[in-house]
Amino acid sequence: MSQAVAAGISRSALYRLRDQKVITPVSRGIYRLSELPSISNPDLATVCLRCPKAVICLISALSFHGLTTQVPHRVSIAVSRDDRLPSLDYPPIEAHRFSREAYEAGVERHDIDGVAVKVYEPEKTIADCFKFRNKLGMDVVLEALKLYRTRGKSNGDLLLKYGRICRVDHIMKPYLESLL
Repeated sequence: MSQAVAAGISRSALYRLRDQKVITPVSRGIYRLSELPSISNPDLATVCLRCPKAVICLISALSFHGLTTQVPHRVSIAVSRDDRLPSLDYPPIEAHRFSREAYEAGVERHDIDGVAVKVYEPEKTIADCFKFRNKLGMDVVLEALKLYRTRGKSNGDLLLKYGRICRVDHIMKPYLESLL
């Protein structure tokens, strides 16, 4: 809505377009043309539009990279310790505070239907999952590590680099030695 208002379209005109079903609300303040094909990953796109500083992490990032069979019920996002935790009505989010170094490391930018989405790369995501292993469950972490290994592009050095940044490299080493 803010982009439309800045372009000179009034709020009442937007509401008329919504009522005429020319545009469809995706989330509060976010609309898209009704004639467009459906968004491939609407929750990630919506969260990244509403929380531009957020980075998709943990189960949501594992799902994005195809490294889990888990279905995320919330979009997991990382924010810097210095930033305010966002709150959204929809989609449901689970926000985590990361140290500056952990927050900035391993961020990839992807385009989902014209929306720039920041997601941690697979190796950083696995290191983050080791850090949050007590919350996620070790079975989820080991499944991600096994699926990562089967992709054929395993990079143990990069996993350990991110493990050091997340301060879990000593926990990751035995698992990496046995699986990779």
